[in-house]
Amino acid sequence: MNRTRLAFALLFAIAATSAHAADRDVSKVNGGIEVEDGERYGSLETVNGGIHIGANARVASAETVNGGIEVGASTQTGSLETVNGGIRVDEHVTTTGGVETVNGGIFIGRGGTIGGGIETVNGAIGLVDTDVSGGIETVNGDVTVGVGSHVRGGLHYGKQSKPFISIGKPRIPRVIIGPDARVDGPLRFEREVVLYVHATARTGAITGATAIRFDTPTPPEQ
Repeated sequence: MNRTRLAFALLFAIAATSAHAADRDVSKVNGGIEVEDGERYGSLETVNGGIHIGANARVASAETVNGGIEVGASTQTGSLETVNGGIRVDEHVTTTGGVETVNGGIFIGRGGTIGGGIETVNGAIGLVDTDVSGGIETVNGDVTVGVGSHVRGGLHYGKQSKPFISIGKPRIPRVIIGPDARVDGPLRFEREVVLYVHATARTGAITGATAIRFDTPTPPEQ
């Protein structure tokens, strides 16, 4: 009996240690972070370096300052955040939090589920058949709410700050609400954009821009 109890105690200790190791945190100042396919981690943090998360992995969160974030297919994560770098998410990825960058683009592949909002300042945002629980916030980048996507928290373009030195005419962002896409809540534009809305798409109230209707697979070129 004592040997049986000891064996169960050892098995429990090994299982607890393995679970702790599987969800361990990684924190760096300089250098990238690599998560292999199928691995489990807690929070991933670095200052100067990119973060690559493989397919079928599980990560509590990923955050960097100077570097991009890449997430492989069918992975589950928490929030994804960077300052200077893009974020690219492969197909069928689920995040429990938002996806955010300042200077960089954001792309969410087909079948993605985003548990928060999507935000950038200087960078394009692209969604393909993606469900976003929050809204989209941006200032200067293009936005494509691609075919079959559903954004539940609206779309907001903030005011563009005036540059100290202006050379030529500033570029006007393109906003595309694609076939069978849906944006719940208001679409508010505090700066000039060119807005295309597909005939099969549904949106909330639009203020600050005039929708250009199209019924082809892609909108006309400017």
